[in-house]
Amino acid sequence: MEHVTCECGHVNPFGTSFCEKCGKPFVQNEGLLDMKYEGSARRSIIQTKSIVDSIWSFFSSVKVGIWLIVITLVASMIGTIFPQQMYIPPSASPSEFYQEQYGTLGGIYYTLGFHHLYSSWWYMLLIASIGISLVIASLDRVIPLYKALAKQGVTRHPNFLSRQRLFKKMILSEEDIDTLKVNMKRRHYHIRTEQGNILAEKGRFSRWGPYVNHLGIIIFLIGIMMRFVPGMYVDELLWLREGQTKEIPGTNGMYYLKNEAFIKEVYDSQKDDKVFQSAINRVGDGMIPKNFQTNAVLFKVIGNTIAGEQPQLEKVEDYAIRVNDPLKFADYALYQVDYKEGEFSKMFFNLENKESKQKWGPIEVDLTNPKEKYDLGNGYSAQLVSYFPDFYLDEQGKPNTKTKIPNNPGFVFKMTTPQTPNGEVSFVGIRQNIETDGKNLYKISFAGTETKNVTALTVRKDRTLWMVALGGIIFMIGVSQGMYWNHRRIWVQRVNDEWWIAGFTNKNWYGFQRECKKILEGTSIEELRD
Repeated sequence: MEHVTCECGHVNPFGTSFCEKCGKPFVQNEGLLDMKYEGSARRSIIQTKSIVDSIWSFFSSVKVGIWLIVITLVASMIGTIFPQQMYIPPSASPSEFYQEQYGTLGGIYYTLGFHHLYSSWWYMLLIASIGISLVIASLDRVIPLYKALAKQGVTRHPNFLSRQRLFKKMILSEEDIDTLKVNMKRRHYHIRTEQGNILAEKGRFSRWGPYVNHLGIIIFLIGIMMRFVPGMYVDELLWLREGQTKEIPGTNGMYYLKNEAFIKEVYDSQKDDKVFQSAINRVGDGMIPKNFQTNAVLFKVIGNTIAGEQPQLEKVEDYAIRVNDPLKFADYALYQVDYKEGEFSKMFFNLENKESKQKWGPIEVDLTNPKEKYDLGNGYSAQLVSYFPDFYLDEQGKPNTKTKIPNNPGFVFKMTTPQTPNGEVSFVGIRQNIETDGKNLYKISFAGTETKNVTALTVRKDRTLWMVALGGIIFMIGVSQGMYWNHRRIWVQRVNDEWWIAGFTNKNWYGFQRECKKILEGTSIEELRD
């Protein structure tokens, strides 16, 4: 079961259909020889006993590889029906967003995990399975094929020659043989001789084209999967209010960014070029954006920082981040992608006596970092019991918040005064002031707001790009290698008193026949039979 010894003395691996050296078929039948893998023994066919063999046979199947690719492509297409989670508003809850925006289909889309498809474990498993299939399928074929081609002899068994697609028997002179050799060399064939027999071969490297393709795809897939290795790939969104300094995500706490100011410029019909005049007239003066810009300051953390302690920052540089003009540092780049104008930053309130209209305050509430208690002096104070940045009433009718963004702030205050030492509770929101029983002596009255612009920056880092590009380049080399070159062989062999001529190519038989006619010019051979 381990070896098959041919009459020529060559020992072949079990499962070889014809001898690697002389080409004698081990199974006698009619018809052309299957030259796809040179009759070599493939592990997936000859070894099927153990679990490892079964796994190897499964992944070596071309059908399995095609089905894995089809399933991955279908999943990828489904992932484009609705936007991925990274493209929905950052303040939105994915579980609610897909249901509200796209109905039942959106809910199913979210439940099945298609909202973050390209980073999901099962999608990565599909990609890994394709890679495993490519590796095993390539090894299962390329190694036996390489060994068979490397061991092929010049003198081949007559049965091997007669079962080639191009074949002819005839009587040749020494002049004909010499002319054949000259013509073959002119066509760039590599010629080997043995006992007067000839093997002319060229373009063998084209047989490795599909496997070079596989190598390129495997490198490409490894590059894609390496994006999920910490530190290799970052694609994060950073929302930054004017005046705010914040850690840049994905930098492991090493870099911070401050938003000095966000600038939005629009085209003006009185000042700007006439090229934009028609667009301005159509859309409206002051409506077409001209420039989005974040005046930013980049800081780097110096020294070691203890958890909970404010880090020491060293200024690196000032930079105006514009669309298509990112701030680049280390392996990172910050791109201007979005903005929000007039977001609530602070709200001001007064503690007011409902009867006398006398006021104490103001109470200044920082919406990003509110204090728990506000002392107004002389025994008057307000305690912030609850804060809802994006207020709504849930299914139970209780106050809750959709997001942490102050889009619709709501507050529960407990007011303490000399007249009400036990305190009175009041809910305050935009155009809302609700008391528990409506009998409060005091209320919290609205006194004004302060707003700030907010900029959105995409943080990008990609250390896998070179590997993805390398895989693509290798893939294209393999495509060219297998597309524009062919593996062509011509055997000229003396059998008894005749000369037998046979020819083989792995593809483009029409071109090979035309080339054979040119090789036979000047000899007594008319053409090879197809």
